[in-house]
Amino acid sequence: MAEELDRRSSSIEDYVRVIYGLAERGEEVTNTSLAARLQVSPSSASGMVTKLSQQGLVAHVPYRGIGLTSQGYALARSVLRRHRLIETFLVSELGYTWDEVHAEADALEHAVSDLLVNRISAKLGNPQRDPHGDPIPAHDGTVEELETRQLHELEPGVVGEIVRVWDTDPELLRFLADRAIGLGARIEVLERQPFGGPLVVKVGAPPSEATHALGTEAAQALSVAVL
Repeated sequence: MAEELDRRSSSIEDYVRVIYGLAERGEEVTNTSLAARLQVSPSSASGMVTKLSQQGLVAHVPYRGIGLTSQGYALARSVLRRHRLIETFLVSELGYTWDEVHAEADALEHAVSDLLVNRISAKLGNPQRDPHGDPIPAHDGTVEELETRQLHELEPGVVGEIVRVWDTDPELLRFLADRAIGLGARIEVLERQPFGGPLVVKVGAPPSEATHALGTEAAQALSVAVL
């Protein structure tokens, strides 16, 4: 990844990071979804998307909405590398919990130099995952992907290991932590209750396993490596 890769304004960096994140989750990227995620008006999102298109960072993808160009992907991964390494450093070295780091990293990612980020990475042993299990892009922009499925897609009887939490909502992260639902935990789907009811799961291994009923939002936030 080129040093100080085409540093853009913080708003541009925020947009490409969010576009990357939505696509990563398999969600359609539209002006409406961007506005909701960034808490701006749809007209503001539309204006920024036009600006990103003029700068060669995004393009319209038929049937899929807005997509990043190769230049946009490179910029997004540069921002994500900074964001996720900062989160990892805050947890590993400064005692933050995983529900406290997103807002801090969101502010710091625009200010730190790539030199500092690379030294943070070296200090931490060049980690490949952040505290939420999100992959940290390497210095050259490559990303190690794991084969996972979102918990809400799994059928009763499936057993796996939680490897990623797709959410930055502090309240949801605290909800999960309070129930020992975190990275590396064994999870088994017991029952999908009817009429849009919760997913009943068993988390952990004997003798400390526990059964929980997870609503759609929580179940969609968890990615599992099926065993």
